Amino acid sequence: MEHRPGLDPAVAEVRRAVRQALGTVPAGGTVIVALSGGADSLALAAATAFEAGRLGVRAVAVTVDHGLQPGSARAAATAADQARELGLETRVVSAQVGADGGPEAAARDARYAALDTAASGLGASAVLVGHTLDDQAETVLLGLARGSGAASLKGMAAVSELASGVALLRPLLEVRRATTRAACAAAGLDPWEDPHNVDPRFARVRARVTVLPVLEAELGPGVAEALARTAAQLREDADAFDEMIDETIEDIVEHAEAGISVSAAALAANPAALRHRIIRHVVAAEFGASLTRSQTLEVARLVTEWSGQGPIDLPGCRARRVGGRVEFTAS
Repeated sequence: MEHRPGLDPAVAEVRRAVRQALGTVPAGGTVIVALSGGADSLALAAATAFEAGRLGVRAVAVTVDHGLQPGSARAAATAADQARELGLETRVVSAQVGADGGPEAAARDARYAALDTAASGLGASAVLVGHTLDDQAETVLLGLARGSGAASLKGMAAVSELASGVALLRPLLEVRRATTRAACAAAGLDPWEDPHNVDPRFARVRARVTVLPVLEAELGPGVAEALARTAAQLREDADAFDEMIDETIEDIVEHAEAGISVSAAALAANPAALRHRIIRHVVAAEFGASLTRSQTLEVARLVTEWSGQGPIDLPGCRARRVGGRVEFTAS
């Protein structure tokens, strides 16, 4: 009997993760694989090419050229060539990168906007991106360093949405970056090494190259997995809070002239964690602004330590106590 070599474990792990994600896509549907050409996205593309046809799903690789560095067009074309060799349809699209939020955030926003536009043009129901467990760990670590709340520390969701409502899937959030590299090597794929991924100007690169290895060396292996577990646990907590807010907020919020008001007594009756989340939710939903913790606590004092203090200036709005209510109005 002819001996058939077994499937490489790294390839099998990536394929299994992709198969599970594609199980949420209706047969006959279309998905986009966001392909930069790096190891994570290339392993994702290879696994999607293998699994999509077996599930009756059309898969298209879309490479976004940000135009931020010399040779970006050539790198995008090379990624598209590899996708075609894998049997995927391919598209290369350009992104207009702005300046808001710093270079990393601006590039991310431009990339997602370009993927969203491509999804609309192709009638895709989902976009797959190659974020790994290591990316999740870095996200949590950076959130901790910045003193962010649970909304940041919960990291990236396995399933979320782009601006248009198209599903954004992250199948590899439980897969290590070393596994995607091993999967590429086993499949004979040659990943592109993005110079930005080793540029110490970026905080994420310093977390990846310096901080996490030191933590692993000093505290022992498993730090990245522990950070990813922390994100999963905080996401469960955040989801529970969101449900509680949805159940509570309709009963305690009223529209006011040029704004919105919240019952002070109802806020006071809730635990501090829920009270603070309601305050942040109201400002974000009504005025599109995010509050820092100190700003949130200052508003909360209008409820818990009311002594006649005046209005509080906040991003995009102003908060003040009016009788038994906390009123938020546009600034």
